[in-house]
Amino acid sequence: MRNRAVFLDKDGTLIPDIPYNVDPQLITLQADAIEGLKRLQVDGYLFVIVSNQSGVARGFFEEKMLVGVEQRIRQLLHEHGIELAGFYYCPHHPDGIVTGFSKDCNCRKPAPGMLFTAAEEHDIDLGSSWMIGDILNDVEAGNRAGCSTVLIDNGNETEWLPGQHRVPTITAKSIDEAAMLMLKSNQHELAGL
Repeated sequence: MRNRAVFLDKDGTLIPDIPYNVDPQLITLQADAIEGLKRLQVDGYLFVIVSNQSGVARGFFEEKMLVGVEQRIRQLLHEHGIELAGFYYCPHHPDGIVTGFSKDCNCRKPAPGMLFTAAEEHDIDLGSSWMIGDILNDVEAGNRAGCSTVLIDNGNETEWLPGQHRVPTITAKSIDEAAMLMLKSNQHELAGL
């Protein structure tokens, strides 16, 4: 049986958004995410971070700085008994200034490339997985990958650009609230089989 996953946007969803931050000491978990993540883990979901990190392409920080960011997030989650299966990021941006990173790609959300890569590397069934993010680009990436999607409506989405893949399955105020709705949605699906 293939794995089910919850793909998590990082900044503004799992952790408070400090633009272009790579200082591990400034990273904290959203307080209203921990219980929800625990419930989803008990239900058998893997957790995979998928994050746009255009600061690399823009020259704000070097790609190697993301190693400390990943280590810090893994440590914070582990302290709550939550394990992270994967950490994927897109360092590209078409308007970047750093050679090799200044380009269009298939991994920068709303493109679904990071989710496809993670699914292949972790044997994930995208059709039974979820994408949680705080903007509609996250929702679009998840929908384009074939996942169910959650928009954390916390004020970070400011453009509200409509589109074919930009309608979330669920809208919630936090990961804790989203987890309850996701698990309830799963129960309804099972009851319908």
